[in-house]
Amino acid sequence: MIERYTLPEMGRVWSDAHKYELWCEVERLVVEAHAAAGTIPADVVAPIRAAPPPTPERVAEVEAVTQHDVIAFLTAWADNTEPRAAAAYVHFGMTSSDLLDTALAVQLVEATDILLAKADQLVAALRDHALEHRETLRVGRTHGIHAEPDVWGHRVADFAFALARSRDRLRRAREAVGVMAISGAVGTYSNIDPAVERHVAHRLGLRGADASTQVVMRDGISEWAATLAIMASVCEAIALEIRHGQRTEVRELWEPFGAGQKGSSAMPHKKNPIVAERLAGLARIVRAQVVPVMEGIALWHERDISHSSVERIALPDASITLDYMLHLTIRLVSGLVVDAERMRANLDSTGGLIYTSTLLLELVDAGLSRDDEAYPLVQRAAMETWRTGAPFRETLRKHAAEAGHPLDEARLDEVCRPERFVERLGPVFDRVAALS
Repeated sequence: MIERYTLPEMGRVWSDAHKYELWCEVERLVVEAHAAAGTIPADVVAPIRAAPPPTPERVAEVEAVTQHDVIAFLTAWADNTEPRAAAAYVHFGMTSSDLLDTALAVQLVEATDILLAKADQLVAALRDHALEHRETLRVGRTHGIHAEPDVWGHRVADFAFALARSRDRLRRAREAVGVMAISGAVGTYSNIDPAVERHVAHRLGLRGADASTQVVMRDGISEWAATLAIMASVCEAIALEIRHGQRTEVRELWEPFGAGQKGSSAMPHKKNPIVAERLAGLARIVRAQVVPVMEGIALWHERDISHSSVERIALPDASITLDYMLHLTIRLVSGLVVDAERMRANLDSTGGLIYTSTLLLELVDAGLSRDDEAYPLVQRAAMETWRTGAPFRETLRKHAAEAGHPLDEARLDEVCRPERFVERLGPVFDRVAALS
């Protein structure tokens, strides 16, 4: 991922320097386990543990010759080991994927913990915003068309629960990727005792694979990638709502707009939803990683490396991008400007058409048949309002009188009161308040 969208903490997780630190730690733990079991000399542990990780530059220099990243790493690290003879016991009984998959599991867990912390922040921001606007009336929209009265907090509540579910999926996915293997060339433990794998897993806070070949099966990593894609899509859904709300014709919502910020190089009046639009674009990047990662499940026999090149790009890009998206979405929700007056004005802008559903039910209660009498009557009045701009209550009153069903004005006042549409949302907001 480009530097523009990489936050420092997540960037470090996927840096070459950190990767080699983890590779060193995995190899050290294997050496310790071997030495404790008497498989290798005990006096090699201290010099191997003391040897500093090789620099990425040195590994790259060796790899230019070996064309093998693990061999390049081992060679460069051996150069840092005194006495060098101790390095002969590094990687004892292991194959490259033992090192790669175990260290990758640590990186995935570390990346997930960063994402979970931000997801918690975003759930809290959405929860608080929803509760703040539990009485902020707005019109609900279906197909982009005014439907019935709602409150802005209800819309946000939906996002809060979706993000909370995404967070919970990510917690489960953390378990799915926290899986390692130190099982040798084709996973048979032919040159390494399973006790070594158990020792390394315990020290790293991972779980040994139930079975491995030369690699850990990629179903867990695929689950993780799909989980990140879902969370990114929820962030996009939030952004899309804000983008719509900031349209000139709507003007109900505004992204934070700082002092000195400029919206357009040509038009000084512009305040564009640039953060929300950026989120929409970045969600595509996260989703785009799912299929390539999933295709790493099907490998030739015990192993090939068709998954490797994909994962070097897809796993860092997915987590770095989602990390940045969560950061942006927290900022967007926390600084969102809600124009409650404009929301109410938009709610009233169709002259009462948003009350057709409840007035239809009133006529049915009054004894009209739904399909043959009530619905056509209300629809004729509504179409006249669309066509002429006359208030819906006037057109409905006229059509009802012509049909011999005069309407009670006091009852109309009650039916056309927007607050009555949201009176049963109390339990929803109780559940929102309980989100942690």
